[in-house]
Amino acid sequence: MAKTLAIRPLTQRTLLQAIHDLGERDADLARIRATAGIPPLRARSPGFATLLKIICAQQVSTASARAIIAKLESGFDPLVPETVAAGGPEALRAIGFSRQKAEYGIGLARTVLAGELDLDAVAGLPDEVAIERLSALKGIGRWTAEIYLLFALRRPDLWPVDDLAIVSAVHRLKGMAERPSRSEMLAIGESWKPWRSVAARLLWHFYNTLPLKAD
Repeated sequence: MAKTLAIRPLTQRTLLQAIHDLGERDADLARIRATAGIPPLRARSPGFATLLKIICAQQVSTASARAIIAKLESGFDPLVPETVAAGGPEALRAIGFSRQKAEYGIGLARTVLAGELDLDAVAGLPDEVAIERLSALKGIGRWTAEIYLLFALRRPDLWPVDDLAIVSAVHRLKGMAERPSRSEMLAIGESWKPWRSVAARLLWHFYNTLPLKAD
């Protein structure tokens, strides 16, 4: 059994501390703060509802995800494993989930109800162990697990190199001729430890607040 840890989530104070530290090390990250300001400490409540919403947001536009999530929240009250499992995949498809994502959502609900996934226990696991535990479920890949840890658990050192907005932001910020490969992204992130989640938040902020042409 994996050892649980007393992991300190990001707070507004540690966010500001990390942004200062990263700016001292990397002039490009300092430039984001100077031009776009401090990113908000966006956070989501840990648990089933948030994980289901992240599954909903996989590989769709932000606008589409928001529309479906709004229907999800209004259609399932409360948004808990019991109500989702009772509705079945048809209920999720009726509000805009694809057939595949509907199956993933029902699978997640049933797994939680069966006690096969304890999200409270996941919150006490080291990053990689938690990612492995979540990724064992069908429909949850590394990106989904990382986004859950980064926003729901506010982990300080996640580096979601498979996020297209992050890749695009690094490409523009660093003035690279081509979009960086996964290995290049991993190498770039090394110098930002132990605050890679904060670097990611800065990069999302940069991507969302400054005009970027599509790669």
